Amino acid sequence: MDKLIFLAAQAAKGTMSRQENIANNLANVNTPGFRQQLMAFQSAPVTGEGSGSRSFAVETSIGFDTTPGQIQSTGREMDVAIQGEGWFAVNDAKGNEAYTRNGSFQLDGQGNLVTQEGYSVIGSNGPINVPPDHRLSFEGDGSVSAIPISGDTNVVQLGRLKLVNIPEGDINRGDDGLFRAANGDPAEADLNVRVAGGFIESSNVNAVDMMVQMITAARQYETQMKMISTAKENGQAANSLFGMN
Repeated sequence: MDKLIFLAAQAAKGTMSRQENIANNLANVNTPGFRQQLMAFQSAPVTGEGSGSRSFAVETSIGFDTTPGQIQSTGREMDVAIQGEGWFAVNDAKGNEAYTRNGSFQLDGQGNLVTQEGYSVIGSNGPINVPPDHRLSFEGDGSVSAIPISGDTNVVQLGRLKLVNIPEGDINRGDDGLFRAANGDPAEADLNVRVAGGFIESSNVNAVDMMVQMITAARQYETQMKMISTAKENGQAANSLFGMN
C-alpha cells in the first residue's frame, strides 16, 4: 500500500509538471517566432535506508521544436521574418547577447529598435536608432533603411541587423524566453541568413495537439488520484480487519 501511494503521488507530480509545460506552450500559440518547448521524464533512484528499490520521475527539458512557423504577411513596416534558419540578435535585460525568432519590433522612447519585450535589437553598428519622422525598410540581407515620411529622397542607412545561424545542439532556451549559445559566447554574424520585411513568423505550436495532450494529462492525473484514494480505502479496510482480531 505504501509503495502504491508513493508511485501514484510521484506520477501525479510529474503529470502536473507536464500540464504546466503544455499550458506554457498554449499560452504562446500566438507569440511570433515561439518555439514549442519539449519535455520528457526520466527515472531517478530514491536514496536512503529501505528505499533502494524505489525511484521517482523527474521532468527535464529536452530542448525545443525547431520546426519553423508559417510566414504571414502583416504589411507592418517593423515586422521582420527570418526565412529558413537563423536568429535575430538582441541584448537581454543584463545587456548580454541573446537570440530570438520574434521579429515583431517596435521603437522605444529614444527611437531605438526593440522587441515587444523591450530588448534592444543589435545591428552591425550597435543598437539601431531611427530618426524622427522616418519609416523603416528592411532588405533581404537584413539591411535597415530609414525613409523620410515627408517624401524626401534622402534615405538614411542605419546598418544591418545582426543575424546568426547557430546549430540546433549549440543553442539553449533561457527562462526569459530568449535563446543563447551553449558556450556562452556571442555568435558570429552569418551573412547568408535572409529576412523578409512586412512579414512575421507564427508560433510553431499546434493548438489542437496541445489541447489533446492537456486532456490526456488531465485523465492521467484523475487516474493517479483515484489510485491514492483506493490505497487509502484499502488501508482503512486492513486496519479494520486487524482491529477485529
